[in-house]
Amino acid sequence: MSDPVLHLKTVVDGMFGENTYLAHLNGRPDCLVVDPGFEYGQIISQLQDLGWTPAGILNTHGHADHIAGNRALKEQWPDCPLIVGAADANKLTDAMENLSRPFGLDVLSPPADRVVRHGDRIEAAGFELEVCEVPGHSAGHVVYLWKASDPWLAFVGDVIFQGSIGRTDFPDGNADQLLGCIRSRLYTLPDETQLLPGHGPATTVGNEKRHNPFVRG
Repeated sequence: MSDPVLHLKTVVDGMFGENTYLAHLNGRPDCLVVDPGFEYGQIISQLQDLGWTPAGILNTHGHADHIAGNRALKEQWPDCPLIVGAADANKLTDAMENLSRPFGLDVLSPPADRVVRHGDRIEAAGFELEVCEVPGHSAGHVVYLWKASDPWLAFVGDVIFQGSIGRTDFPDGNADQLLGCIRSRLYTLPDETQLLPGHGPATTVGNEKRHNPFVRG
């Protein structure tokens, strides 16, 4: 039996440059939506044009630019579960905690249908994802790791970027915690593991171990 073929679409938010990922396996009617941002109209239009029905809305963390589309997607597909790390669940419904109020936006999301912790697994749309807690940018930041692909694939949110790392100067940020978790939970993955960040281009574990000036392997 051949391996499933991944179709991955990216919708980039023009305000914050945030990446929303639409992940679909060939031959299925459903998909995953990771970190729906402010371009939720475009996200919904793409899903409808492609004929994909979301089977899971996955938030890597609860900051406004990564959850702004939650409400619109839940209104369109109310039975689709909304998933977030347990320690960031409060951010979905609190505009101060998700950092939108200081921008005058007051972004509010429906509450999570499921909260996840380190080691949990998510099965939806043909994917089986492993949850890795990587706090430091936010207290409940999680990474969603898919090991069935070759190479492995990780939706890393704002933990690490090509040549950079997530900010740690937010109220629940912690630089030492973030760097330690990158080393222990990301840099221990195979070097060829693809990292899909919340902002900017994709990279790999090996590339960041060799070249990231903030945290070398």
